[in-house]
Amino acid sequence: MREEVLTDELWARLEPLIPVRARRFRYPGRRRADDRAALEGILYVVRTGIGWNRLPTALFGASGATCWRRLTEWHEAGAWQRLHERLLAELRAAGLLDLSAMLVDSTHLRALKGGNHTGPSPVDRRKSGSKHHLITDATGVPLAITLTGGHRNDVTQLIPLIDAVPPIRGLIGKPRRRPRRLYADRGYDHDKYRRLLRARGITPVIARRGVEHGSGLGTIRWPVERTFAWIKGFRRLRLRTERRADVHQAILSVACSIICLRKLILN
Repeated sequence: MREEVLTDELWARLEPLIPVRARRFRYPGRRRADDRAALEGILYVVRTGIGWNRLPTALFGASGATCWRRLTEWHEAGAWQRLHERLLAELRAAGLLDLSAMLVDSTHLRALKGGNHTGPSPVDRRKSGSKHHLITDATGVPLAITLTGGHRNDVTQLIPLIDAVPPIRGLIGKPRRRPRRLYADRGYDHDKYRRLLRARGITPVIARRGVEHGSGLGTIRWPVERTFAWIKGFRRLRLRTERRADVHQAILSVACSIICLRKLILN
């Protein structure tokens, strides 16, 4: 898919969600950079992983500092989250969302500069790291993704991750938030959390520790691993270079929205 088409489609959905800032009549100061130009700069950084201070201003009409401020400003206003929810509703309306089951998984990434939500990574010689916790529908569409320190146990994030799934509209009737079944690997094997899932009306299908491999869950869970590969395709998310957790979370929301939009356009 051409990036110009993707950006056009993304902008058409994002623009109504951006808060309007009225310009002062007296002493208006310097005119703000164009929001569309800022979006193009943000997408360039997310795709390529280039530093904000190295973004070519002449190419986009907005400096890296301006793009960084718009990213955080729109995140604080909830624009990225509402964009993701809107795309999920469009996917559900088009019959491209399978909410009968959900898949969960996590992945480590190194945090080069430390910051919020970091910790000693048990899989990287206790170097500073973070974790992405992801929940998808049965086909791998990202529903919610959260950020924690690299030392946090996966199972402790299971319930917060399920609660992070937004009400998904798109069809007549009550919005969907809960699946009938939830699939997870051995990292989520704990009877307490099985009980908590059943209390929410969700049937847990979780691999057991201490048993031989070959449960067959891999044939069902592979879409969530593929989605992580898509997320790592955004070079800014391969390593954590943002000290502020909210800025990194905003970039995660941008990536999830792009993945949803690609599926919507290509199907």
